[in-house]
Amino acid sequence: MLLNIPGVLNAEQIRIVRSRLEGAGDAWVDGRATAGYSGAPLKRNQQLAEHSPIARELGDAVLAALERHPLFISAVLPNQVYPPLFNRYEAGMTFGNHVDGAVRLLPNGVKLRTDVSATLFLSAPEGYDGGELVIEDTYGAHAVKLQAGDLVVYPATSVHRVTPVTRGVRIASFFWVQSLVRSDAQRALLFDMDNAIQRLNATEADETARRDLVGCYHNLLRLWSEP
Repeated sequence: MLLNIPGVLNAEQIRIVRSRLEGAGDAWVDGRATAGYSGAPLKRNQQLAEHSPIARELGDAVLAALERHPLFISAVLPNQVYPPLFNRYEAGMTFGNHVDGAVRLLPNGVKLRTDVSATLFLSAPEGYDGGELVIEDTYGAHAVKLQAGDLVVYPATSVHRVTPVTRGVRIASFFWVQSLVRSDAQRALLFDMDNAIQRLNATEADETARRDLVGCYHNLLRLWSEP
């Protein structure tokens, strides 16, 4: 499921995050530091050093915003979220076609299965040319370039790339999620059902039918979820 989640960060939060990133100085390092063996030759960007104090500070701010965003929770059903990372693309920088690694090691040593990939855009789209996130699925290639503060989530199994930036600077946060529900198809069905329940609640439809539908949702989640 490819989904745009708007308004994860508001304008003031974006201003604060951008200000901190613009003053990061030597905390920006070669982005290949976190690329795997196959991805490193394709990756040309800068990345905020993963364990730097500013990366942890801003990552915590992004996580706090995600925890308060109902659409993110409904769509992703997060079990564990990898601490958000931050990257920067100047003119000429790009990241070729790749698939994200299946497992990431959390700072506490716990392994996280990457079910969902996510990119939070921090630059206004008119501030740079190029830099589209292109995600491929069975319906073709989808170019994504969102407003600052908006998030895109998509299956981590997807082939994707960042096209070359030709003007300006593209700044984003990116991370992975281990979902309670491993299957993308099952997550999509639960998301559609949750949306239907919310619409029925808004119209005050038959209370017994709504209760039964909520029960079906939770029973499916119970059946499909993993600890």
